[in-house]
Amino acid sequence: MKIYMNGKFCEKEDAKVSVFDHGLLYGDGVFEGIRAYNRLVFKLKEHIVRLYESAHTIMLKIPLTRDQMCKAVVDTLKANKLSDAYIRLIVTRGVGDLGLDPRKCYGKPTVIIITDSVSLYPEKLYREGMEIITVPTVRNLPEAVNPQIKSLNYLNNIMAKMEAVNAGYNEAIMLNALGYVSECTGDNIFVVKAGHLITPPQCMGTLRGITRDAVLELAEKNKITVHEHVITRHEVYNSDECFLTGTAAEIIPVVKVDGRAIGTGKPGAMTADLIKKFKAITGKDGVKY
Repeated sequence: MKIYMNGKFCEKEDAKVSVFDHGLLYGDGVFEGIRAYNRLVFKLKEHIVRLYESAHTIMLKIPLTRDQMCKAVVDTLKANKLSDAYIRLIVTRGVGDLGLDPRKCYGKPTVIIITDSVSLYPEKLYREGMEIITVPTVRNLPEAVNPQIKSLNYLNNIMAKMEAVNAGYNEAIMLNALGYVSECTGDNIFVVKAGHLITPPQCMGTLRGITRDAVLELAEKNKITVHEHVITRHEVYNSDECFLTGTAAEIIPVVKVDGRAIGTGKPGAMTADLIKKFKAITGKDGVKY
């Protein structure tokens, strides 16, 4: 496996960062998870835009242009001879001292690109649907660490994931500080009610997911009525269908939440149709290499 580090390729065992890198010391940096399907990097430009927006908000100057970053992603895939892959793109603040002040980071930001295979959930769950729960850990306040920033500090999500795993579940709903549904530990959430597609708005502490946006675009093209508004667990429990979206997860049906069956307790027709349509666009909408 070849790892891209600061403009050069190295072997996996040689891919190292300094113990003084602020990405390691404080989670000071940003990242993106991207997918490639049959030599096409799905929504690459959208991922790069989000990466640079996250970096801009935390005042991190990425030492590559957006076009150069796109090329680096493609070059890493070619170096590893991968046609289907998961891509992890990381930019840290770089090497500094042991204090918090980012001005003390005297080295350039560290840019890392890793390409590998990924299988987030067992195939059985995509066919039969998954069960999830709500966990106590709430989503970060936008006024604290804004969930729109895909930062290297993912402890909020990790704490919620641990609660899900400890309870015997793969995924969990996170509420915001007001008790409304925000998102899951690594995925956005949708529900279907009376033929309408509903998802929490970004102001609820929800990351604007690339797959989330792709589903919204598919819904619009197929004349499905979409609502982005606050929802409670009551709306989730009484929905006709529920599914999660994410780069690694793609679209996965949910059939039970907090012990309550969703709809018929099986993946719904709209979910199945959106999965089919999403798979079709993964081979069209992106950058070929």
